[in-house]
Amino acid sequence: MKLYNYFRSSTSFRVRIALNLKGLDCEYASVHLARGEQREAAYRALSPDGLVPLLDLQGVPEPGLLSQSMAIIEYLDEVYPQPPLLPPDPLGRSRVRALAQSVACEMHPINNLRVLKYLAQPLGLNEEQRAAWYNHWVVQGLLAYEQRLRELQAERAARALPPARYSYGDAPSLADCCLVPQLINGRRFGLSYDALDIPLTLAVLQACLELDAFRRALPENCPDAPPV
Repeated sequence: MKLYNYFRSSTSFRVRIALNLKGLDCEYASVHLARGEQREAAYRALSPDGLVPLLDLQGVPEPGLLSQSMAIIEYLDEVYPQPPLLPPDPLGRSRVRALAQSVACEMHPINNLRVLKYLAQPLGLNEEQRAAWYNHWVVQGLLAYEQRLRELQAERAARALPPARYSYGDAPSLADCCLVPQLINGRRFGLSYDALDIPLTLAVLQACLELDAFRRALPENCPDAPPV
């Protein structure tokens, strides 16, 4: 398999985490978004929307090109079911998908690179104004995520279960594949989490970063990351 991605892309980051959790080898193909490589004809022939990530299955286990990080991760989870990234029960799967989509559908789309570039030109927002836009929507999203975690933890306590280590239970899930890149990306934009009341969310981040699968997927550990 070959993954077309960009080291700073949080959607690519999600897929890298999932691949690592599954123990799957994948060729790394860089598409440098800041240089506009996603708009070049050769890449648009593979990805009509010019987005990353794009997973080329290369006949493993079947030929095909897969786009959209959430669809890619769910495909991987179905074809390579161990370890699972979704719970076995319908209610659990729905809750994990809701957590994941609160990041993937509510926070990320209005803060990705092409949106921020459009805010700059043609709309004319300066760097400070763009950062304020970014931080506003991420803060709103993280506060909502924290509330969901509190509700889930309260349910576990009512059932005399210990607190969950990750977003949903005691193993990383699709939700964590989405949450960690969003939090890491927020730091790059100068967002301070110390001022936010999100202890459960930050505890999940810490637990995830203790795992090699998450650390290896970090932007600074990617082949196309600039040298420190």
